[in-house]
Amino acid sequence: MWKKKSYFVISLSLLIAGVVWSQMGAFLVHIFFGVNIKANFFKFCFSLFKEGSVYYFVVITLLIIVISYSILITLFKIAEQYLLSRRFKHKLFNYKNVEKTRSINETFKRANKDILVVNADQPLAFTLGFRRPFIVFSTGLIQLLDFDELEAVVEHEAFHQKKYDPLVIFILQLISQALWFVPLTKWCYENYKIISELLADEYAISKMGTELGISAALLKLIKHCCSDKSSPVLVHFSNESVNYRLQELVDPKSTIPLRADITTIFVSIYVLIILLGMTIVIVG
Repeated sequence: MWKKKSYFVISLSLLIAGVVWSQMGAFLVHIFFGVNIKANFFKFCFSLFKEGSVYYFVVITLLIIVISYSILITLFKIAEQYLLSRRFKHKLFNYKNVEKTRSINETFKRANKDILVVNADQPLAFTLGFRRPFIVFSTGLIQLLDFDELEAVVEHEAFHQKKYDPLVIFILQLISQALWFVPLTKWCYENYKIISELLADEYAISKMGTELGISAALLKLIKHCCSDKSSPVLVHFSNESVNYRLQELVDPKSTIPLRADITTIFVSIYVLIILLGMTIVIVG
């Protein structure tokens, strides 16, 4: 169930981004290279007004502002993520506990040695990285959890690593920020974060054969939930989806509603219908 929902929210976000960004690209090609692309919403918008009029100028200005913002925020967020990731990784490796890192990788038979243990009193567990995601634990976490709980957290984070969740979440976040005028993109981003945690819990339970380890670890870490806006995109073991996860662990058969509100759906559909509808009108 959650697997299908994860594919749905990813596909929906990418579809919306593909439609809107392709229209923006076509408009820019027309403006800068003079290529006459008929099926373009942005070109249609200012064609409704008399060339040289005040309304014509205002519409063109607004469209250019929207497109420029989308492009600039996309480039800025990519650059910001790159710089934050480099700094954060450098900081992590400065706090690396060599002995604990070696021990944990050997204990859990991590062939790629992809668990990094850092010296920190606060219990931390997250997955970091886009191309080669790796798992980060703190010494505080290792001291807090018993073996079964720690193994459950390893399996949980291994799922995020396997699914490249840091990269997926960053892409969905980028789309939601660049296309702020389509609220469904934000809904996709926020809900994928919840769904990915539920899927990771399910994976850990299937590997462990019981939900006791993951439940106990989650309860212990609730008090230590970490949120640092100056960090790159991380996939934390304990985050804002904790209530959904506890509900799923207590009653796996319960239904967790992850529906978009009516306003979000209406505004998003309205924007997309305008985009697609105007394209059809032009082609027709």
